[in-house]
Amino acid sequence: MEAKWRWILLTAIAPLCWGATYYVTRHFLPADAPLWGSALRALPAGILLILIARRRPRGAWWWRSAVLGILNVGAFFLLVYLSAQLLPTSVAASVMALAPVALAGFAWLLVGERPRMTLVVGALVAVAGTLLLVWRDTGGVAPAGLAAATAALLLSSLGAILGRRWADGTPILATTAWQLLAGGAALAIAAGLAEGPPPALTAPQLVALAFVSLLATGVAFVCWFGGIARLPAGLVGTVGLLNPLTGTTLGATLGGEILGAAQLAGIALILSGIVVAQRRPGARRRKGYSPCSLSADPERYPAGSSTAPT
Repeated sequence: MEAKWRWILLTAIAPLCWGATYYVTRHFLPADAPLWGSALRALPAGILLILIARRRPRGAWWWRSAVLGILNVGAFFLLVYLSAQLLPTSVAASVMALAPVALAGFAWLLVGERPRMTLVVGALVAVAGTLLLVWRDTGGVAPAGLAAATAALLLSSLGAILGRRWADGTPILATTAWQLLAGGAALAIAAGLAEGPPPALTAPQLVALAFVSLLATGVAFVCWFGGIARLPAGLVGTVGLLNPLTGTTLGATLGGEILGAAQLAGIALILSGIVVAQRRPGARRRKGYSPCSLSADPERYPAGSSTAPT
């Protein structure tokens, strides 16, 4: 149990950092070069991680890295930007709040991980809390923006579970570096074609970019993929709802936004849902688990184990 909570806390670093990027990006980074902004977010993080891992892809990991890099980085960053431009923040965040459902669904299809009842209940509670937290009366919704947000959700969820399915003992630090480099390179090529040379950045913008790239991308993605490898996918998605919670909290504390009763209730529901989602009902059966246990339990499949479901 202690190991499980340790990985929950480490996984939580990712959505906490991602939630902070909303404020940093909005107030410090240029808004007229989204492709370059995404490329410069991914590439420095990938370069730093590859220098630490000191390992190149081998065999199937050349094409796997390219596929995961497009799903988790290249296409995801671009689609998130498009949805942010075309949709009210509340609508975009509400679509991404379905991450626990998408992750659990792909995990069931691709790695045979059946979601247990407490996880389902906790995820639904946390999703309801997210809707209370972010929803506003927005009027009409652009179909293209809704399609972009939905595609971002599905592609990133698929990429996360494919990373688990393809796990073969290769260190997560290395596979994360390869994904960031592949996705960042694709974004840089697209940026050069669509936006021309990279924008000139001021000193404050460089500091903001360092935070977004090194901490909110490099460190955050390692923690996120580590959680995906060791925890039930639906639980990781539920922990990921700390993302809009962090963004809303920073908006209130630093941006002067006001939290009403609905938002405070939403925060309470998100935290409650995370607690409920990690609980396992009933006792273990001898050496095994109950039928509703998840095959990716960290106690059964420790980090780096080649017996983890692939």
